[in-house]
Amino acid sequence: MTQVISGAGHHVDADTELLQASNVTMRFGGLTAVNNVSLSVHPGEIYGLIGPNGAGKTTFFNCLTGLYKPTSGEVRFAGDILPPKPRLVVRAGMARTFQNIRLFHNMTALENVMVGMYSRTRTNAIDAVFRTPRHRREELASTERARELLAFVGLTGAADLLSRNLPYGDQRRLEIARALATDPKLLLLDEPTAGMNPQETRQAEDLIFKIRDLGLAVLVIEHDMRFIFNLCDRVCCLVRGEVLVEGPGSVVQNDPRVIEAYIGSPQTMSDEEGGADA
Repeated sequence: MTQVISGAGHHVDADTELLQASNVTMRFGGLTAVNNVSLSVHPGEIYGLIGPNGAGKTTFFNCLTGLYKPTSGEVRFAGDILPPKPRLVVRAGMARTFQNIRLFHNMTALENVMVGMYSRTRTNAIDAVFRTPRHRREELASTERARELLAFVGLTGAADLLSRNLPYGDQRRLEIARALATDPKLLLLDEPTAGMNPQETRQAEDLIFKIRDLGLAVLVIEHDMRFIFNLCDRVCCLVRGEVLVEGPGSVVQNDPRVIEAYIGSPQTMSDEEGGADA
C-alpha cells in the first residue's frame, strides 16, 4: 500500500517549505476578504486553518489553488511561483476537496476516481477514439490504481456504485480518493468532517493520518476544535481575513485571543475539552 500514492514531480526535502504563501491579499471591490496572510507548509506536515465564519479561510484556499488570482502577494510551491490556473496547480502537485461535495453523481465511485487521473495521463482524443495500445494500457493502469485508492480510503466495495447513492461520509471519502488520484504532494481539505457524526469524524482523522504517513502534506480547514487540535502539527487562526496567531496546536488552543475571537469564553473551551464532539 505504500506505493498507492507516489506524489507528483520532484522529491522535496522535509526541511524545506513545500508551500509558501507570502503576503496574500484578496479584495472584492471594497471588501478585503484576505489581508496580508503569510504561512508555509512543510513536506509531511498536517497544518490546520481555523477561524470563525467569514474569516476568509475558503477564499484563501481559492487563492492557493488558482480559483482566484490574489490581488497582491504570491504563492510558491516547491520553490516555484504557482500560476493562478487550477489545472496547472494540480499538475504542480496540489489537490483539494471542497466544503460542498463536488462529485459526478451520475458516475460510479470508480469512474469518479479515474477522472482525477486525467491530469497525469498522456493519451489524447485520437488514442481514445481508436483504442490505441497506449490508451488501453493507460486505461487498465488507471482502473487498477483507482481500485487501490478506493481500498485505501475504505471504499473497497463501492467501486460500481453511483456516487449519489453512497452515504454522506462515503461521499467525503470518495472526494478525497479522487484528489489523491492526481498524485499530489499537498492535499488541501476544506471542512472534511462537515456534517459527519462522531464515528465518521474519527474515521476521517485516521484517514488523514494514513495520508500523512505516505509522505504527503495536508492543509485542512475545519471548525471541529477537537478534531483540528488532535490532528495538526501547526495551526493558524484567521480572523477578519488576517492571521491572529500561528503555531503548535497546544499554543494556539490556549491563546486567549483565539479563545475570545473564535472558540468562545474560557468556560466554553473547558466544556468542549470535557467531551463535546461538535
